[in-house]
Amino acid sequence: MVHTAYISFMKFYIMNGAGNRFGVFDARDDADFVMHETLAVSTSAKNGPMGALGADQIIVMRKPKNPDADIFMEIWNAQGFEVDACGNASRCIPWLIMVEQGQDKIVLETNAGLLYTERKGETQISVDMGKPRLEWDEIPLDEYMDTHIVDVKVGPIDDPVLCNPGAVSMGNPHCVFFVDDVDATAVDKIGPMIEFHPLFPQQVNVGFAEIRNAANGEAEIRLRVWERGAGLTQACGTGACAALVAAHRQKRIGRSANVIMDGGVLHIEWRESDDHVIKTGPVAFESELVYNNGRFSA
Repeated sequence: MVHTAYISFMKFYIMNGAGNRFGVFDARDDADFVMHETLAVSTSAKNGPMGALGADQIIVMRKPKNPDADIFMEIWNAQGFEVDACGNASRCIPWLIMVEQGQDKIVLETNAGLLYTERKGETQISVDMGKPRLEWDEIPLDEYMDTHIVDVKVGPIDDPVLCNPGAVSMGNPHCVFFVDDVDATAVDKIGPMIEFHPLFPQQVNVGFAEIRNAANGEAEIRLRVWERGAGLTQACGTGACAALVAAHRQKRIGRSANVIMDGGVLHIEWRESDDHVIKTGPVAFESELVYNNGRFSA
């Protein structure tokens, strides 16, 4: 099915959060604009408007549906499918609105619900990601099991290369393996195998986490994430949250850590007081283009 959007001169922003790259359509004044698979894929492509690096996700900013929200964020992955959550974009979009409106707090609406965001510095944004979803049917899994360790193995059953991951949803499903050396782990080979594992009916984001300094109060998690529909990315905000939650549930770490990804560092805290996960990290504005009926220009 071919979709046509009768619009003109829509602003298009290129941004990243800790290296996680986004193309952002500002459709607040274009209610008839329809994002679709073909446009999401072509905009994400490495030979598209975002250049050789391409995009990890495509974002559409719209007027909010909820009266308590300041902005609605529609999220599409590089394979052209709409998804419900993106942790790093959940900092980038509020930052744009904060700069535009001169505010330090913004309520962001997504398909996964409302997110409360706050400016912590010139380009540092903190997001209350809400409570992690930990029940098997919330993640979801294909069958009942305790999600702090799920029955997924890589390699021979009696001598697996990887096993005992935790499963968490942060508005999207995550499976987190704990490894001794994440940089020596074949993320690009194992990630796509687990992404389509039958235990995860909606596919899954696959994290590979190496715990560092857990005993001295300055905990770190070195993390790489194979994102469903995007592959290996420079950073994954919901993946960082899921890694901290999964690590704490397996008693590997406390309730906060700096999560070190290829593109940058996020600070994650799983608050004991209300069970909410708080994510803080950087935003970078790269450039602004104009989109006009299928064409991008400076």
